[in-house]
Amino acid sequence: MTVSAERATDRDLFTPPHTATDKDRWPDVARLPRGSRARTATAALILRRAFARLPLRVQWGKAPAAGTGPLLRVRDPEAFFRRIGSGGLVGFGESYMAGEWDADDLVGVLTVLATHVDDLVPAPLRRLRALWVRRRPAEQRNTVTGARDNIRRHYDLSNDLFALFLDPTMSYSSAVFPALPATGADFAAAQHHKIDRLLDLAGVGPGTRVLEIGTGWGELALRAARRGAVVVTVTLSAEQRHLAMSRLRDAGVADRVTVELCDYRHVSGTYDAVVSVEMIEAVGADYWPVYFATLRKRLAPGGRIALQTITMPHERMLATGRTHTWISKYIFPGGLIPSMAAVERESTAAGLTIGSDHGYGEHYAETLRLWRERFSQQAPSVDALGFDHTFRRMWEMYLAYSEAGFRARYLDVRQLLLTASTTTRGAVR
Repeated sequence: MTVSAERATDRDLFTPPHTATDKDRWPDVARLPRGSRARTATAALILRRAFARLPLRVQWGKAPAAGTGPLLRVRDPEAFFRRIGSGGLVGFGESYMAGEWDADDLVGVLTVLATHVDDLVPAPLRRLRALWVRRRPAEQRNTVTGARDNIRRHYDLSNDLFALFLDPTMSYSSAVFPALPATGADFAAAQHHKIDRLLDLAGVGPGTRVLEIGTGWGELALRAARRGAVVVTVTLSAEQRHLAMSRLRDAGVADRVTVELCDYRHVSGTYDAVVSVEMIEAVGADYWPVYFATLRKRLAPGGRIALQTITMPHERMLATGRTHTWISKYIFPGGLIPSMAAVERESTAAGLTIGSDHGYGEHYAETLRLWRERFSQQAPSVDALGFDHTFRRMWEMYLAYSEAGFRARYLDVRQLLLTASTTTRGAVR
């Protein structure tokens, strides 16, 4: 890891001794931002005071830990404050990737921070947020070209990587467990239960014409085909399409499923059932009107739409949508989690009515816990695939950060039934 010259002799405080950050692959992690002294000092003042009020034990450098709760160990306070003073939450995540802070219970620490996110910065200073947060890069907009690039950056990483931590169904969305806390033995059955709920919601049975927007690795299409449905499923991930087609052939249902490498905006035809599972988060707010209009346009008379989506509070969605976050920089470029208010608004504008709404965020927390534990157990296999230590810390942070959001009830996940409105069709864009 590259650090400033004045800190080089202290690198053992915060750098794992067996690793070095690849400065070409991770330039903003390998080097500290220049940052102004004023911003660094302000970040230090705010965070020291805020953390002292939270149910956290915090250890600053070599000083003894103070407080109560899960332990946040800041190995290099100077680097930690400089990154956050320069980049806010992006800096917070990059500091973890760099090994400058750690936690024995990462989810516990992040859950405390997510629960108290609105208390970390004093109210008067929140008005100045726009002066230091960065806007999302224009190239992350989900144009037809941009969406393809954004999807590939995440979903085309490696099918073998995802197989290391997903359940045998290769489902990359929340399961619905029969009871909580969950066990790994229940995982595949819980994913099938989630899928079956969606297919029931959409009324999928023998002869149903189904459109799936967002193929994943094919499990929903496979299960719909086994009900006797005829399925068209679309994805922008070549890696996912390749494995989905192989799995469908192995299951003996390939003759009932067409897997297209196709943008949802380019789908043709009408369908009795449209299903889309955690796809809207990748669409981007600018294109939500097009997405919902497409759902409506592809729906045959009397058809049903089953939609599964993560949601967040509306004001937080608005703030996140204006900001280049750690998640948008490293994990889901171009993505944005909607609020239920946004879903309701866009559905109505497209001529759709929400007829059923079921939330189960605690099940997503458990899903993420199982993914995170499996991923941690597979560290040597992740390395063998060519992913380095910095990537593993990034992925651990992503899974723990997401789990904490659901445990803090900052995030939720919902299954929705949408049908064509009886009063107005709405504009199809």
